[in-house]
Amino acid sequence: MGFGANGELTDGQPKVRICAGSCHAEHILQVLNGYRRSGTFTDVVLQVDGCEFPCHRASLCASSGFFRTMFASRFRESQQTVVQLKGISATAMEQLLDFIYEGRLKLDEETVESVFQAADRLDVSVLSKACVQFLQERVCHSNCLGILDFADSYVLGPLQEQCQTLLYRDFQQVLRHEEFLCLEKARVLELLGCERLRVPEEVLVTAVLRWVHHQPAERTSALPELMKQLRLPLLDPAFFTGSLEADELVQDCREIRPLMQEARMFHAYGREVQSERTRPRRSSGWAEMIFVIGGCDKNGFSKLSFMEKLSLASGEWLPANVLPGYGKSEFAVCELQNDIYLSGGQLNSSDVWRYMTQLNQWVRVHGLSKGRWRHKMSSVCGKLYVVGGYNGRERLSSVECYSPHENCWTGVSDLLLAVSSAALSSCGGKLYVIGGAESDHTNTNKVQCYDPAMDRWSFVSSCPFSQRSISAVTLNGSIYVTGGLLDQIYCYSPSRDSWSTAATLPVKLEGCGLTACDGKIYVVGGRNEFSAAMDQIWAFDPVSRKLTEEKPMSRCLSYHGCVTVLQRSTD
Repeated sequence: MGFGANGELTDGQPKVRICAGSCHAEHILQVLNGYRRSGTFTDVVLQVDGCEFPCHRASLCASSGFFRTMFASRFRESQQTVVQLKGISATAMEQLLDFIYEGRLKLDEETVESVFQAADRLDVSVLSKACVQFLQERVCHSNCLGILDFADSYVLGPLQEQCQTLLYRDFQQVLRHEEFLCLEKARVLELLGCERLRVPEEVLVTAVLRWVHHQPAERTSALPELMKQLRLPLLDPAFFTGSLEADELVQDCREIRPLMQEARMFHAYGREVQSERTRPRRSSGWAEMIFVIGGCDKNGFSKLSFMEKLSLASGEWLPANVLPGYGKSEFAVCELQNDIYLSGGQLNSSDVWRYMTQLNQWVRVHGLSKGRWRHKMSSVCGKLYVVGGYNGRERLSSVECYSPHENCWTGVSDLLLAVSSAALSSCGGKLYVIGGAESDHTNTNKVQCYDPAMDRWSFVSSCPFSQRSISAVTLNGSIYVTGGLLDQIYCYSPSRDSWSTAATLPVKLEGCGLTACDGKIYVVGGRNEFSAAMDQIWAFDPVSRKLTEEKPMSRCLSYHGCVTVLQRSTD
């Protein structure tokens, strides 16, 4: 029997391939690791964290892109017999070398992060991926904060998303664990500023109080900064009184008293109090919604009785309970304590209705002393004020005040100048009546200011226009005005008693809705210069000063009511 030149048996029998399989490979790896541990045949020494690890260059290069690049290049380390590595612990290096030589390693929660750091630094991708998988399988309420910070540090997208999903969905369970109580203040502030936490605001207040009480001596000073991140005005009044006001650390902290007072004022006066803290978190289950009520159809002939609301989150218009009785126009609407009030309307109506937003129900309240239309209504200090208007014969100077607790209207000081179809808004505890019609043919640019505490009217700086059929709304201490076939949104600052131009509209409008929602001014519908109602909506952001066109209404509309209230989100 002999062998041919090609290695085959000369008697014609096929050659036999011998493969010892994975057992042989595993045996070789174990032998190599034994050589490493004993320093046999090693040709390089790694110095790590004060310890020396004799190794074989070939074995290192086979598993590590870092070493492959180092030893195959012209770097000086390629010629050195001793290589120093920084940023890796000796324990992690030992575990990593065990994996490089034997292809296996027992990970545990105590060492997995340090092993990942070493594997990531030395480009041992198989091990780094195994570490990430190990963590993904163990993410839970008690450790998701720490693992999230780790994932953020190394931009581990899937692990980040997994931790965030659990955190935002189950924050109420997360805050019960020691990991939350051990967070630094900066991390707590970051969490409180997050819009994606799907918990009631009461849960976040509870979290802050637990965190501060965990180490009161060191953390009480952080209470004002933390409380500024919370929507205290949106707390349930019973929780506010029974849990927050009753807390001894809160009672002793003078710096948070203005925040507490803001919340009390909001509970009493509703959306008249405005700040970042009066806007709900996007995932809280509550949302600001824009309601449009009644009004005229596209041609202005039909009076509509429908009511719809816009969810900004979904962009959808949703039906709400229709106006009671019949279609109305030239009425006045406003919000008070998160309910909607409607007063008067053609012809010479004295009816007043209250829409209870949480019950989706209209109820009649005490009527006006004098019927009127083309008037305006606004809330100040927890009361309603109906101002001016028309009674079919003349413009009215009379003003009536409604107390919801007593369900009655009383007369207060008359306007200095009788007007109809003016703009009206409250700001800083005062009322501002802007422009309006003095007669059938004459408009005014006068601005009349009412101080409820003094029951007195006075003139302030005149507006830069003389229009009727205009609307006004207040946002963050400024009053915004448009309508009257103006193509501008004007801004009045009561604190400076001055006017400015805020934005330019693409069309001239009158009888449009104007409301503040989600930190923006919304111009809703209205009639253009050709007397046709429109379905368009524009949003003006006072911060960026940008005007954007939004998704239109479900129908064309003018001379309608338009207000914003808080409701349970439908998303």
